[in-house]
Amino acid sequence: MVVVIPYPKKLFIPGLFFTDVNDVIGKRLTISIAAQTPLTNALVTDLDIGSQQAKRIPAGMVAISIPMESPLNSLGYVIRPGDHVNVIGSMMFMDVDQQYQSKLPNKSAGVFPVSTESLVALISAGDPATPQGKAVLDESLNQPVYLIPSEEQRPRLVSQTLLQNVVVLEVGEVFPDVPVAEPTQPEATPIPLPGENQTTRTITRPKLITLIVTPQDSVALNYLMYSGVQINLALRSAGDDQDMKTDSVTLLSVMEKYNIKLPSKQTYTLEPSISILSLPDVETIPIPY
Repeated sequence: MVVVIPYPKKLFIPGLFFTDVNDVIGKRLTISIAAQTPLTNALVTDLDIGSQQAKRIPAGMVAISIPMESPLNSLGYVIRPGDHVNVIGSMMFMDVDQQYQSKLPNKSAGVFPVSTESLVALISAGDPATPQGKAVLDESLNQPVYLIPSEEQRPRLVSQTLLQNVVVLEVGEVFPDVPVAEPTQPEATPIPLPGENQTTRTITRPKLITLIVTPQDSVALNYLMYSGVQINLALRSAGDDQDMKTDSVTLLSVMEKYNIKLPSKQTYTLEPSISILSLPDVETIPIPY
């Protein structure tokens, strides 16, 4: 399987290539390579332990897996090992009470003194707690009124590129070539072949993807996963390794960038009233004939 081949002397780098077959016999490849590939010190190793995936991780880097929850956050499952991707995070922000670390607004409850001798008596009056509001001056009545929120606080969404030019190590689960008592079977979905209703093929939808990142970025990804942050991947062009500057995206930034104007309040509207956007049902659209 190993031979010595002619090589241009002007391209030869001393110490990089092997010149004797006996120097590589008994060693292991660190990655899969094609035939006629000159062997270098980086391609072979004396180690006979560990996974092949570990040998594909550059020194100083680590691998971490993140969920592939749907075709949407995994580019329709087109990503393959060796691809480069950007990692995008979308998160929701809420205002909280700094002391209680609970969502604002706080709840207010009635209190009353226990006895006339009590200096301090904070006892709930038993009435249902209501959101803490604020007093405002009503211009029509010219007197203060106490306003409380009509609903719970709405979270504020923001999206931003978190990591760039990340190398994909593996897609899906990789089972080592060792016997196991009860091997885990990946979920499979029968898909009919085009034009052949009686024939199906089985495909496996991967549930996770493994990325090569810095140790600090691995800690950040771990924190984001446990924080419920939605993580999406953007596939980069082959060979493109330049940094791409992006800005955080919020409702305000979208409106400003794409010149979206806030609709003004009018004395007329459309009928019927619509509060949720949905595509028209093509089955119910009348045909004009």
